[in-house]
Amino acid sequence: MTETDTSPTADAPPLSQADPAETVREALALAPVVDGHNDWAWECYLNRGYSVEGLESGLATDTDIARLRAGGVGAQFWSVFVEDTKASADGHGSDAVQQTLEQIDWVHRLVARYPDDFALARTADEVEAARASGRIASLLGAEGAHSLNDSPAVLRMLARLGVRYLTLTHVHNTSWADSGTDVPLHNGLSPRGVSYIAEMNRLGVLVDLSHVSPATMHAALDATTAPVIFSHSSCQALSPHPRNVPDDVLARLEANGGVLMVTFVPQFLSADYAEWFDGPRTAPAPPVTVADVADHVEHARRVAGAAHIGLGGDFDGTDEFPAGLEGVDGYPTLLEELARRGWSAAELAALAGGNVLRVLRATDAAYLSGATTSPALEF
Repeated sequence: MTETDTSPTADAPPLSQADPAETVREALALAPVVDGHNDWAWECYLNRGYSVEGLESGLATDTDIARLRAGGVGAQFWSVFVEDTKASADGHGSDAVQQTLEQIDWVHRLVARYPDDFALARTADEVEAARASGRIASLLGAEGAHSLNDSPAVLRMLARLGVRYLTLTHVHNTSWADSGTDVPLHNGLSPRGVSYIAEMNRLGVLVDLSHVSPATMHAALDATTAPVIFSHSSCQALSPHPRNVPDDVLARLEANGGVLMVTFVPQFLSADYAEWFDGPRTAPAPPVTVADVADHVEHARRVAGAAHIGLGGDFDGTDEFPAGLEGVDGYPTLLEELARRGWSAAELAALAGGNVLRVLRATDAAYLSGATTSPALEF
């Protein structure tokens, strides 16, 4: 991998002379980190039997309470993820529904066990209230529509339990949407998929387009009446991984109002690392650093606009992370890298959490009414 050259050129502004650490402190005073995707619940299922004991510090995971505090995390979308088998993706996954409920239960138990550190949150106002009380707002995002078992009723019940986004696919297509890592079946979305988008809009459940194919991204942007998110994806122009977002999609986020939450997964950041990752791995892994993440952030800003970028680390969702971003305490390292490149405190605050809070606030009214009182849409 060719290391990114961040030295001044005739076409680039000089590096900032401001103190990066002070700029980051100012940014996090304006807005906390609101991360789009963390798989701590799944990690605690795999290795801790869903226990919520002993999570304060010193864990072998990417996440613990002390490091969340050190990283400036003020709100986290906890991924309520279950494995995407072919059966569940085809809509025969009642086990996936149960396991998703177990993941939601883990988040509720986490908050109950550590009430001084976490607060359940569903809306932007609740995120702000948690922050004001010194706690980390805990939101829910369901990673993959296989968790619905192709049931609009399950979608509505997940909304009532506080789920604020649904990733349309995981590694497999569903019966109504194409994944970016499967053979296309629907040219993006089937008519039933368009109906699901309408129901999500009505419920205030954000449409999450990480994991889906470019055709699905475009079809969802055509169908939605609300801003979308990519909870944990990076830029295809810099690394042509099928999990990344093409520029022609990024360019649509300004009109839609949505946000790309740049992820820290090395194989999504570096083509060299992805080639090594998919190969025999006989040589050391190519280096991936915080500068690579910053490159993706800056590319997304150029194409989508500064109001349409955020962060979705995917901690505890993969085995390796870039140097300097090995755990949830690493966000200030990334923000300092961007500060050295000339980003202001206000720009960093928008990236860290302000932009996704705007998206959440834009859909809060639909969530508060649709998830509780509106008549059910039949399809």
